Order: sequence, then C-alpha cells, then structure tokens
Amino acid sequence: MIADEQRLLRESLCALLDTDPGIDIVGQASQGAELLTVIARTRPDLVVVDVQMVPADDREALVSRLLHGVPACRVLVLSMLEQPRLVQGLLDLGIHGYLHKSVGYGTLADAVRGQRSALSYQTVTLPLRRTPPRATRGGPALGPELSARELEVLTHAAAALSNRQIAVQLGIAEGTVKRHLSNIFDKLNAVSRLDAVNKAASMRLIHPADAGTVRRLRVAT
Repeated sequence: MIADEQRLLRESLCALLDTDPGIDIVGQASQGAELLTVIARTRPDLVVVDVQMVPADDREALVSRLLHGVPACRVLVLSMLEQPRLVQGLLDLGIHGYLHKSVGYGTLADAVRGQRSALSYQTVTLPLRRTPPRATRGGPALGPELSARELEVLTHAAAALSNRQIAVQLGIAEGTVKRHLSNIFDKLNAVSRLDAVNKAASMRLIHPADAGTVRRLRVAT
C-alpha cells in the first residue's frame, strides 16, 4: 500500500511497483485517517508511507499504530524530511526502512522487494550534506573535521566491528568508542553506523574500500 499526499507521486509509484511480478498493490491513501481505514480493509503486508502527511506530533504514533496495531504491517517511510532525531525515533520504533525522496526508483523497489522474505531488513538512505569549506594550513578542506581517533573508530566500524571489538583494537574503553561514534554522528548528520560510513566514504574522509563491508551489510530487524 502507498500512502502519500502527492497524488501524482502516489499513483506513479503504484503503477510502477505493480509491474513487479512479486508485488501486488492493494490500496493507496492520501490522509492519515484514510490510511488506517484502507489498511483495515486490505490488510497489506507492507505500507510505504510519507509521515509528512500527518502533523509532526502524530508521526511516531501513526507509525507505531501501523507496526503494532490490528492488523499490523511492515513500514517503509519515504519522505523529504531529513531530521536525524525523527529518523532515529522511527527506526527505534521498528520501521523497516527510511528513504529520502531524492532516491531513485531502483532503490525504493529494492527496499520493497527486500520485505518479501520472512527475515526483514532496515534500509536508511538520506542525502549527503556537505558543510562549508574550512581554511587549513594545507589549503581548503571539504566536509566536517573528524579527529584522527574518530577516523580510526569509523574505519573499524566500516569493517563491521562491534563497539567492544573496536575498543580492544584501539586499547580504549567501550564507552569511549560510543562517545566517539556519537560525535561522528553529530558531525556527519548521520542516524546510524551505516549512514555515517557511507557519508564519510562519499566525502572521502575514509577510503571507500574501508566501507565495503558495511555497504553490503543488511541489518536484521
């Protein structure tokens, strides 16, 4: 089921996804109340929803009702919103993916197809934000400034090491690793380790090869 205020986008996505032999579009909605009514009637396995269709204070409540109500369903959020706190809050609720509307159709289709198996996965795709250039002694620098230690932590995170494993590798406390990751998330405007690694690789703060393992990692929910 597709739920979005924009009629052209909603109907276009329904038409495109319905051409996939493994996907059946059972309904669409343009408002929150309509969404719940159609879900009760059609009982979809998956809802692709733009949470911007409801007021900010109601977004998490709507998603929670979709995930845990009767009937319950999986949820992929497709939205223009880029608010890290909102994204993390929705991920914590258990949504199966958060995709920015700047993604291509192929990315959305892959995320939808990924929900057909019994084991589901989270997908997070947000646009890369670059900070204004900063002057340095060696010339202009693009992107946020990560410390040498933060780059070490992020490189190990790109190799899919846990916080404890990173702490052992660097000879520091696990709590220190968590603090470094928190600082990295803030500097890169990232909502997860995967998001941080992909953004750092795109900005060439770490070598793309270092992020290869995480780029292929799908996080089970």
